[in-house]
Amino acid sequence: MSGRVLVTGATGFVGGHVVHALRAEQREIRCLVRSQQSAQTLRAWGCELFQGDVTDAASLRRATAGCDAVVHLVAIIAGRREDFRRVMEQGTRDLVAAAQEAGVRRFVLMSALGTSEESKDLVPYYAAKWEMEQAVRAAGSEHVILRPSFVFGRDGGVLPTFIRQVRWSPVTTVVGDGRRRLQPIWVEDLAAYTAQAIDLPAAAGRTFELGGPDQVTWNELYAEIKRVLGLRRPTVNVPIGLVRLAAALAERLPSPPLTRDQLTMLAAADNVCDMRPALETFGIPVIPLDDQIRRAV
Repeated sequence: MSGRVLVTGATGFVGGHVVHALRAEQREIRCLVRSQQSAQTLRAWGCELFQGDVTDAASLRRATAGCDAVVHLVAIIAGRREDFRRVMEQGTRDLVAAAQEAGVRRFVLMSALGTSEESKDLVPYYAAKWEMEQAVRAAGSEHVILRPSFVFGRDGGVLPTFIRQVRWSPVTTVVGDGRRRLQPIWVEDLAAYTAQAIDLPAAAGRTFELGGPDQVTWNELYAEIKRVLGLRRPTVNVPIGLVRLAAALAERLPSPPLTRDQLTMLAAADNVCDMRPALETFGIPVIPLDDQIRRAV
């Protein structure tokens, strides 16, 4: 087992589960946090809290010192193009440089399904994820890149919002025609893959797309949520153009629930993958969508 692991983005939804999985293996964890007050759970789990920021290159050099591996989870989903460049792109380049200087053995990057050379010009988020991947690959060091689909969980992500929507709204609204497909992965499964990526020899230098065992349309997803909840609700498909107008207004909020860029990604392509390479390499089974929803209810 490797030595100390630096985790960025540890206070986020996915980050908390990744750290929990790592601590369950008795690993020594250092968490890069902007505020120690917001990371008391991590401290209670026995993590070392290191105050810093991915936009502060000097703090990254200090944070990586003495670490054997880095798990980089930091990302933003809304903001100006410059925000994506500063936080995700330059932050990753500086972290990769700091890791090389510190002699870090392996760098694990959390990217996103849908990231590709073709999609990088679609929205700033994909552009930033693509540049993050390129920075990690160009370093020439040992690395693993993970590209998860939608991440579902009970304590965060979008699934609880979907469940509340179905449970309390008399009509279930689905954006667009609802025919695009997705392949949600349970957050604890993603955490297990991330934890194993730190040491697994067969994963080195590779990019893995990750999703659950079920590929469903958005219409089918909402139908499954209604079935699990035992509710009958009419479904209305709302044209993306109308939702885009609402998203434009929502973007004025500090934390918009939906952005126009997210709608663009939603309409662009199916968010599905071939899980066989990951399953064959890691040997970690993933739970089906029905169980994911039941766990979140």
